[in-house]
Amino acid sequence: MNKIFVWIWMFFMMMFFSVPANEVVLRVEDYFPIRENTRSVFAGQGNEFAAFDVFIDYATPTRVQQRISNGGTVIVEVIEIVDGQLVKTLSQPETYYRENLLEKGNQEEILLMEPLKVGTTWVRPDNRTSSITNLAAAVTTPYGNLQALEVTTTGDQSNQKQRDYYVKDLGLVKSVYEVGENGEEISSSLAAIEDGVAMTQAVSFFYPNLNDGKIVYQIKALDFYTNDITRDRLATAYQTAAPVTVFSPNTRINSLYLNQDGMVYLDLSSDFLTEMNAGAELEAMMLQSIANTFGNYYGVERVLLTIDNQLYESGHLALKQGEYLTVDLNGTVLMN
Repeated sequence: MNKIFVWIWMFFMMMFFSVPANEVVLRVEDYFPIRENTRSVFAGQGNEFAAFDVFIDYATPTRVQQRISNGGTVIVEVIEIVDGQLVKTLSQPETYYRENLLEKGNQEEILLMEPLKVGTTWVRPDNRTSSITNLAAAVTTPYGNLQALEVTTTGDQSNQKQRDYYVKDLGLVKSVYEVGENGEEISSSLAAIEDGVAMTQAVSFFYPNLNDGKIVYQIKALDFYTNDITRDRLATAYQTAAPVTVFSPNTRINSLYLNQDGMVYLDLSSDFLTEMNAGAELEAMMLQSIANTFGNYYGVERVLLTIDNQLYESGHLALKQGEYLTVDLNGTVLMN
């Protein structure tokens, strides 16, 4: 008898809590697909910087680093799907260099949260309140007429309102900002998604010119696909088509990053020294070229150079602990 009671109870619980067969449970990842090697183009209205392009620098199955360029600045954002939430963990403006920042974010701004139903509400770090206000909002974009999930965000003032629209299998397709007492709108709307494309950067590479004792430079267009390692692309470019060899064929960049002290840390393989064939003057010019190349790429003035994590020391020059190279672009000449 007890067994019969248990079976009846289990059947009742399964019927009560089970999801109907025709009901689809939507997840955050449905509305934020992570794609690689894409360029998303957004058209803007109401502000000159409302139009922008989005490239994907780095991506994992649950995390993505986006590069957003609006013609006035470049913003890098890291967005993560975790525990049923879409969370922005990093937003860093003026980031013209390319570096993997997937693990560097320390903010937690929820963009979208399960359950994906009208009424789900959360608070953003700036105390604005966000709510899912529609699951089937009609949205017009240059990309097409779409049906979207709508998130409405409001602030303390009645004239502060933002509406973000997410479409299943597409992601964010439109953002609308109401500003001013009259509710003027600034909007950014998806216009195109281009697949299989790279993000192209113009990078200046500097070289010694012993004929006149000056530093010259070339501007090379480098293509970066999602998850390309920046230091490897830069090293290869520095080794090829150079008027004077700065990086020998076997020189590798072991590590390259912008530190919190505002200085670029560059560690080269020992091949840079063992394959160098230069006197003191040429070597000094090579080090200045390296400082100019990597300091200029990151937009800073100081570069700390090491060799296999050891202090730089050759037969002519040695750098002391903490001693760095200084970028000097004065008198440099663009090569034809």
